[in-house]
Amino acid sequence: MTNIILRALVVDDDASWQQILSELLTDCGLTVETTATLENAIISLRAQPHRLAVIDLSLAPNDHNNTDGLRALEAVHQLDPNCQAILLTGFATVEVAVAALTDYGAVTFLRKESFQRQRFRETIHHILASPPRLTAASARKNQVSATKALKRALVVEDDAGWRSILEELLGEAEFAVRACASFGEALAALRREKFSLAVIDLSLQGKLNSHPEKISASPEPQSYPLLASNYTAGIPTIVVSGIANAEEIQAIYSKYSIFAYLEKQTFNRATFRRIVEETRGAQTSDNKINTLTGRESEVFNLLAQGLTNKEIAEKLVITPNTVKRHLKAIFSKMDVHTRSAATAKASAGNL
Repeated sequence: MTNIILRALVVDDDASWQQILSELLTDCGLTVETTATLENAIISLRAQPHRLAVIDLSLAPNDHNNTDGLRALEAVHQLDPNCQAILLTGFATVEVAVAALTDYGAVTFLRKESFQRQRFRETIHHILASPPRLTAASARKNQVSATKALKRALVVEDDAGWRSILEELLGEAEFAVRACASFGEALAALRREKFSLAVIDLSLQGKLNSHPEKISASPEPQSYPLLASNYTAGIPTIVVSGIANAEEIQAIYSKYSIFAYLEKQTFNRATFRRIVEETRGAQTSDNKINTLTGRESEVFNLLAQGLTNKEIAEKLVITPNTVKRHLKAIFSKMDVHTRSAATAKASAGNL
């Protein structure tokens, strides 16, 4: 699997600040470039895409009136629109800070005199978990009419930017998308509508506590009941989340049989598209299972549990020859030739 390189650009004329910022960004998993001038920053922005830029307002030593950093922010917006920028300075007035945020598209504004390493790391992790920006051209290119979609997909995400990204990609895959921003909205949608796919953020705002009388009980993320509901309904579920705790990821795979887990920090559109297509393959097995008669489904279920023909006959109070006839019909409908292949289909169909 190809590793995704997340690049960061540091634009600061102070070598010591370059070193501090480079160390912190590297610790956050970013590959860092540094430059001291506006001209070199523009060259870097043109050369390759960046996920993040940290830019000092003044790029001229001892010149408090220099605002080349704002021009660098403007260059980020024009040359590298998917890059998100932070303005870091010791000289900015309130008016300049507001301009950086509103006119030049900076994500946030940090002062050097009150700089805190832990706060900076938290800011970086938050940015990396936020969705890449969509250009207007990209949005227009990927619009697909929901009325033409053959299948329905549920998106549950409390971040508007990520909802937009996921809706775009699923629309591109010809799904009619039902986007929900909360647990309650998603639960209502699951009860009213039928979905072929669900994409859920693991860390929805708010917690559920199944034991309110136990103050020490650990509150459960609101996404968990949705995962449980999808598992019961046999809806393939892709989790896209900023949480990267290996133990928790393993637990939700085991408990809820999710189809895939993608981290927001390293989200890749091509990977997401491929996984969505793979869910279609799983649903093909489901469709074949749905063609079985009631008795064939019973035989199929017992076969998946590893029972022999004789044991199946005893369970269903039929003859072994009748079991053989049902198995012949099942193999034909499932397009398989062996018991092991039929069992694999049963696993795919959640029988």
